[in-house]
Amino acid sequence: MVMWLRLNGDRPAHGARAQGVAPDRVPCVYLGSVLRDRLTRVRRGVAAGCLLLASLSAAQACPLALVMALDVSSSVDAREYRLQMGGIRSAFRDPDVIETIVANGGMMVTVYEWSGRNQQVAIADWTWLADASAILAFADRLGNAPRRFSRFPTALGYALGHAAIQFDGLPRQCARKVVDVSGDGVNNEGFPPESAYRAFDFSQITVNGLVIAGAEPDPVAYYSERVIRGSGAFVEVARDFSDYADAMKRKLIREIRGNAFAHLDRPTHVR
Repeated sequence: MVMWLRLNGDRPAHGARAQGVAPDRVPCVYLGSVLRDRLTRVRRGVAAGCLLLASLSAAQACPLALVMALDVSSSVDAREYRLQMGGIRSAFRDPDVIETIVANGGMMVTVYEWSGRNQQVAIADWTWLADASAILAFADRLGNAPRRFSRFPTALGYALGHAAIQFDGLPRQCARKVVDVSGDGVNNEGFPPESAYRAFDFSQITVNGLVIAGAEPDPVAYYSERVIRGSGAFVEVARDFSDYADAMKRKLIREIRGNAFAHLDRPTHVR
């Protein structure tokens, strides 16, 4: 037996009049079909909302993904390499840096050395840092890393391209993506930074620089004009390799906080 529902003043369902049905009455099965259709749309909307919230939660759980590219080209001698790696170890062990990482909710970080066109070697794969013990262990890992290459030129465009593809292997979604490339000279091998930015996807990536001053042509001006990229990008300057630890500390705090209000002992170049 079919049950009917009277619709006060509503228009009849399609086909109701042709079947001899009173225009103000439609079968409940028709209403059931309409309700099911609407319920399906609601469920789809809820599912999409849940996926969006999950994505936002994942990003909030990882505030920052940082790629660190360290120059080991032939212009960096053995003493300077030791100062560089000791400086990055010291910076990550600094209480202010540790406090900043923890207070910010942690970060993902990967580090590699670079020099020639094909000389990019991982020092540390993607690592999650969110507490002091993990940060200190990571610092010691960097400080003890052996140098793989020392006789190759400065292929900065290739180093930037390698940085961009590291994010393809990022194990979790992060709110910000930042590349920190350090160096003491300008590109002198392979394609330049501008070509890397055309060839690789940097649309959601900020590129900052840490420059060791003193060479000619001036690497500070070169990084400021041709290397850094993205909103709020900046160049942190070390007077020489002995100043590397302090410069790295300033740079890390500024990058992790995501703004320009970190305490700076000397001016930096911003674009």
